Amino acid sequence: MNLWTLLADQPLFFLSMAAVFGLLVGSFLNVLVHRLPIMLERQWRREAQEALGLPSEAHAPLNLCLPASHCPHCGHRIRAWENVPVLSYLALRGRCSACKVKISVRYPLVELGCAALTLLAAWQGGPTLQTLAMMLLGWCLLALSLIDIEHQLLPDTLVLPMLWLGLIVNAFGLFVPLDEALWGAVFGYISLWSVFWLFKLVTGKDGMGYGDFKLMALIGAWGGWQVLPLTLMLSSLVGALVGLCLLRWRNASMGTAIPFGPYLAIAGWIALLWGDEISTFYLQLIGLS
Repeated sequence: MNLWTLLADQPLFFLSMAAVFGLLVGSFLNVLVHRLPIMLERQWRREAQEALGLPSEAHAPLNLCLPASHCPHCGHRIRAWENVPVLSYLALRGRCSACKVKISVRYPLVELGCAALTLLAAWQGGPTLQTLAMMLLGWCLLALSLIDIEHQLLPDTLVLPMLWLGLIVNAFGLFVPLDEALWGAVFGYISLWSVFWLFKLVTGKDGMGYGDFKLMALIGAWGGWQVLPLTLMLSSLVGALVGLCLLRWRNASMGTAIPFGPYLAIAGWIALLWGDEISTFYLQLIGLS
């Protein structure tokens, strides 16, 4: 009996393992989301200083492995038992064990959110290679969404490898044929690029960032051109609702910048998982099916 057969015969065990694995990945995503923007900013500053002939600033080594996890307030090195997803946060009552400063609730929420995405993909697809791919895509989209919310940035270092990976997995027909994935990437990019320039011509302002074009191309590369209309519709609907809420309850102005990446990411993942079911339901609702 191979591993896939074992997991297929024990669905509860498979789902439990998926949830635990999702928690562990969520813990890593917390590190990624915090450190990657700092790493990129340092790289950009170093490149600018080199181009201008200025001396480079000295910084302590920083990557996804070093330094070890520590309290940003007092520098206390986080021990293994303090780094267990969710459970450590509850055991420490949301405070650093050394200085007692509050730990952001974002950390356990990201871990739980990642576990939920992983569990959802496992429940939807079962123990298959397609499910593993959907998990990986979900983790990346979650990280991109969090970075975009905090920094209004969709790093190429995450977007472009995942775009290429979508084309690669579909070279084997994992989700859609390769030609549909290729045109999905092309039309995904062009669709938002066209909206950007139309808005700029009418208003003279930038309506979104170039990272949104690439993220839409990523979604098209994974799900094919068929997922693009539903992704655009869902993301625009959610984005409009959130914008109205900000105007109503946070006294935001019409010119307030709102990151669009999270809405694209959520809509794209939903379209990949349930696109056919949503389309069928909509056609039945309007009497065309």
